Amino acid sequence: MILCVHANFSLCIASAIEQSMNSQQPPAHIPPRAPTLSLLDQDFDSTPADYKRQGEDWFAIFNKNVPRQLDVSLLHTFEHNSFVPCVRFSADGKYIATGCNKSAQIFDVKTGARVVTLFHENVAMVGTVCFSPDGRYLATGGNDKIIRIWDVQRKKIKQEFIGHESSISSLDFSRDGTRLASGSGDRTARLWDMETGQILLTLLIDDVVTNVTISPDGKFVAAGSLDRCVRVWETESGSLVERLEGHTSRVYSVAFSPSGMELLSASLDKTVKLWELTAPRMPRSMLLARPTAGICKTTYVGHKDFVFTTAWSPDGKWVVSGSADRSVRFWNTVDGQPQFILQGHSTSGTSHPICFNH
Repeated sequence: MILCVHANFSLCIASAIEQSMNSQQPPAHIPPRAPTLSLLDQDFDSTPADYKRQGEDWFAIFNKNVPRQLDVSLLHTFEHNSFVPCVRFSADGKYIATGCNKSAQIFDVKTGARVVTLFHENVAMVGTVCFSPDGRYLATGGNDKIIRIWDVQRKKIKQEFIGHESSISSLDFSRDGTRLASGSGDRTARLWDMETGQILLTLLIDDVVTNVTISPDGKFVAAGSLDRCVRVWETESGSLVERLEGHTSRVYSVAFSPSGMELLSASLDKTVKLWELTAPRMPRSMLLARPTAGICKTTYVGHKDFVFTTAWSPDGKWVVSGSADRSVRFWNTVDGQPQFILQGHSTSGTSHPICFNH
């Protein structure tokens, strides 16, 4: 399942179902790409019936130039009273959390019911949320510079992490739940100890940090920034190990692959890039010598406006991206081809946060 948000204050949860029975995993080293078969020349009316789906307020166009491997349907729409800047699944896929005006909200994925509302009295907008791996806690951040760790069952704040000097833009738990990464407008990314609440690392960046993510093995943390660069640090030493340059505008989203060997980045230059990381493949003694540049394996081109967010499917076979062009696009990581476009009819909609159910 995948979540996407539109600026008309609604959150949509859709089911993307793989039609192909081929369960082959993508190769560790992605082969050279064939020319991308664009969806730009397809419109809904001229697309064959087998290559499109339509709902009451959404439609999907599938790439007629490649085998259709996915299908999509709308499961729920979650209404909000304000803009929804963030959304995350719980690790078990049973719940989703959203941030909005003065609150974070939790919904039951099966029923669509709102089950928890966590009020933030002094926060104009909760801009980022993240469940702990066991689902017991929800981390939230917003414009008041404070990271709150909520006990979900009790609906009470368990801890507050104080240290950032500007709005909290992004949060991500390590898979073992012992650490929390945060990004902020104060030009730092930080790594926190969940037991003590102490700052383990403060990572300095040249501009506002838009997004942070921890690798699946917990050894690396990556951040996107307004300075157009993606940086990767080793979590043990805090050493910068990769600096990924190639975007021509601000980077708003980064995501490690399920293997931790690749990284996605989404940018206001209307593209998503897939990077093959060098650091996870190097001995630690060589890793700390100097930052490496990484390799851009693929640039996904097709969005007509800013790309604000990107994510991997749990099996690593699909990349999804959300854009200010009001579309969510699915890309095949093996051949780099677009599979389909998912779009709402509202002219005011802007797909911003998206995430997969793991």
